[in-house]
Amino acid sequence: MLKLTSPATVVVLAALTALGPLATDMYLPAMPAMAEALDTGPDQVQLTLSLYMAGFALAQLFCGPVSDRFGRKPVMIAGFGVFLLASLLCAFATSIEWLLAGRFLQAFGGAAGPVLGRAAVRDIYGPVEAGRVLSYMASTMAMAPALAPVVGAGLLLFFGWESVFLLLSVYAAIMLLILTLMMPEPLPADRRQSVAPRVILANYRMLLTQRSFVGYTLINASGFAGLFAFLSGSSFVLIEYMGLSPVEYGTGFTLIVLGFFSGTLFSGRYSHRLGRDRLLLLATLLCALAGSTMAGLAIAGAHEPWAVIGPHIVFLFGFGIVMPQSMAGALAPNPQCAGSASSLFGFLQMTIAALGGALVGQFHDGTSRTMAMAIAVGGLVSLCVFLTLIRRGGESSDCPRPTVDSTTRRSP
Repeated sequence: MLKLTSPATVVVLAALTALGPLATDMYLPAMPAMAEALDTGPDQVQLTLSLYMAGFALAQLFCGPVSDRFGRKPVMIAGFGVFLLASLLCAFATSIEWLLAGRFLQAFGGAAGPVLGRAAVRDIYGPVEAGRVLSYMASTMAMAPALAPVVGAGLLLFFGWESVFLLLSVYAAIMLLILTLMMPEPLPADRRQSVAPRVILANYRMLLTQRSFVGYTLINASGFAGLFAFLSGSSFVLIEYMGLSPVEYGTGFTLIVLGFFSGTLFSGRYSHRLGRDRLLLLATLLCALAGSTMAGLAIAGAHEPWAVIGPHIVFLFGFGIVMPQSMAGALAPNPQCAGSASSLFGFLQMTIAALGGALVGQFHDGTSRTMAMAIAVGGLVSLCVFLTLIRRGGESSDCPRPTVDSTTRRSP
């Protein structure tokens, strides 16, 4: 059994959280091939990504509050079990409809990893140290999206697109074994919450009245919407329009993720020295500048891979700072309902991103313009939210005290 505060536990939590980017990034190089194999258009294949994010967002509203009552570990085990079965459904799908159903179920199960991984860090490390730990956890987690497109391109080349989902099934099975046999329960019994609807709704209502929670959440969601616009449109822009091969696309994607990796390392190193809000000012400025540069190049007619990949490396460096710092800022004042706070944070993040991705797919004109403009909007909104809701100062409030009954008094 692992110790809660050991580096190995942080690595396991990062691996659990990495399920989200793995399930989105690994099959990106295969999207054009999937459209051809399933006899459908790019808009329907892009919908598998938006539907995944929508299901992911919806599931988060439930798994966080349930984990506040029954603990993080059993909910994660159930979620990874659903993800495993859904991945097999995707692998053997014979039509776009079956693939869409499998992707939705994948999201519903996979949401437990990122939501409860964040909540577990807050459970273990507290409000101040959580930002630093989340930064280093994100650095570890960044290896997943860095390697995923390259692995996906290799699987596509040698085994076909179905093998991507078979590998995700294997990953889920390994995580299930680690969770069951090695992972301790991070949530103490005396901090368990009731799952009564009135308590859950009261928690959500309280969180939505916190200026700081809303501000940090919207900063993250806007930046993530820019990232998701790239995920939704980049394979069609870079492979179909600009002529990159799937392997070249995977290599370019790896360079972009290295920007994110560098940002998370910078965030962890300077978290104590600069403080959360100074880091977020720098990060949102970088996201706004990089997104605006990409959009300007696209509008000016610079339809070359460097005009997309270069600015997006800078955007991802900024978002590598935004992600852990905004998460820590949103969860910091809410120790008694970290699961619910993480759920609402993730729901808003994924919902806004899914809407942005759907719009990119709907208005894709065959060039990089629509995608680039969506990324620019994400960066600019993130900066505006920081300046209006965070820099002017926010307030914090604890969640309602947990309702403890006879069952929650027992050790988990």
